[in-house]
Amino acid sequence: MRVLPYFFVAFLLVLVSSCRNDFEFEPSTGKLEFSRDTVYLDTVFSNIGSSTYTLKVYNRSNKDIKIPSIKLGEGENSKYRLMVDGMSGKVFNNVELLAKDSMFVFIETTIDYNEYANSDTTFLYTDKIEFDAGDRYQKVELVTLVQDAVFLYPYRDEDGVYEGLPVEGSDDVIYGFELDENDPINGNELVWTNQKPYVIYGYAAVPNGKTLQVQEGTKVHFHDSSGIIVASNASIQVDGTLENPVVFEGDRLEPFFSEVPGQWGTIWLTNGSVNNSIHNAIIKNSTIGLYVQVCDLELENVQIYNSSNFGIMATNANINAFNVVVNNAGQSSVACTIGGNYNFVHSTLSNYWNRGHRSLPALIIDNTFEMPEGFIPMNAHFENCIVFGSNSIELNINKAENSVFNYSFTNSLIKFIDINNRYVNNPLYEFDNTSLFVNSIIAVNSLNNKVEFVNPVQNDVRILDNSAAKGTANSNFSTTNDILGNPRNGSSQDMGAYNFVEVEE
Repeated sequence: MRVLPYFFVAFLLVLVSSCRNDFEFEPSTGKLEFSRDTVYLDTVFSNIGSSTYTLKVYNRSNKDIKIPSIKLGEGENSKYRLMVDGMSGKVFNNVELLAKDSMFVFIETTIDYNEYANSDTTFLYTDKIEFDAGDRYQKVELVTLVQDAVFLYPYRDEDGVYEGLPVEGSDDVIYGFELDENDPINGNELVWTNQKPYVIYGYAAVPNGKTLQVQEGTKVHFHDSSGIIVASNASIQVDGTLENPVVFEGDRLEPFFSEVPGQWGTIWLTNGSVNNSIHNAIIKNSTIGLYVQVCDLELENVQIYNSSNFGIMATNANINAFNVVVNNAGQSSVACTIGGNYNFVHSTLSNYWNRGHRSLPALIIDNTFEMPEGFIPMNAHFENCIVFGSNSIELNINKAENSVFNYSFTNSLIKFIDINNRYVNNPLYEFDNTSLFVNSIIAVNSLNNKVEFVNPVQNDVRILDNSAAKGTANSNFSTTNDILGNPRNGSSQDMGAYNFVEVEE
């Protein structure tokens, strides 16, 4: 009785297989169709691999075809790499494609600028993907812009051990290196110019007693887990201009990565660093934009965007900031912690993070972490500032009992929608106290005192005509231009880093 089922299954398999016709592939007729006729692989730095790009190849006919050859025009000498039908290479033969079907061709490249060096700092590298030959020949062009750069990275000794930076009080070593005034390859690494971009691998450290000077228009690109460390008694001085700001961002140049947070580490101003100043700069897509530890920092016309943790993380620091924008951070845009002295004027401290849940407000002022010597005094003052975001409450103030703690908001717009009345009896949030909140505007619900930014999710935090920040600043603090160079003049001036101008449609 047990034989019948097995016999029946075997018979069924034979029946099915006898009904199946083997695929018969005919030669391609040269009538393939493509998702695009040119694949632009965007800009790459010399010797840094590109992202993977895709080309879709269609067989619109009713016949199964065999493409005799798919290859790069320069063959094995090409700087492009392909993956076709799951196989990697540069030349492929007899590639099968079913009727009314399609396949993906994946494309990558890595190009050494020095192989094609000329007087320019960029050049176009081109090739093509060729399908078949003769009268059935078809092609898709490949184009890549290759950019030369100054590469700074830890050297490796004869034993294969890389340079590292020791961590004080620990056996840990940070993957990084000290910048050298007389580097045998790069020359003076403590002066960065706008002649070529800089690409940093690991942490570039400014040694004790030295100053890193970053000139106007310089572009600095950090690899993953890289950044800048300014040592004790060392300095960083960033001297951008309105027309030529300095830009700090990741080393992926493709448009997809242009606003992706967390691509690199931080600019870390360590305990005891001195005379730090950053003027006219854009810092974007880091983990922490600026990590400021027990040191002085002057900020003017600085934009910090898309930090996966904090835009500015400060511990017992002295920061004077004018015309500063910090927006879109995974935790807080600005955190002033463990004491210190902070003065922000005409700054927009906002947070419209939309890449997941955010539990912290845009601005934190906190001295409740006790140091061995006790609680550090806190002085934090904000004039003509905007503190706003997508959360209901965008300001958090925490004071250690019996500590020195001074703070004030003068002519500032603050979002504080206390839905559950958690802070009604908290003396730190007495918004009617004119010594703490001087002529400030508090958005206590979603209907009134709106900030009305242009597009904060896309980091456009210019204010619109109906913003509560318009015309409500204190002109005593408005003696210079805004962050775009627009003049602040007359009796009606605006809170935040941007003075109102009509937004073009």
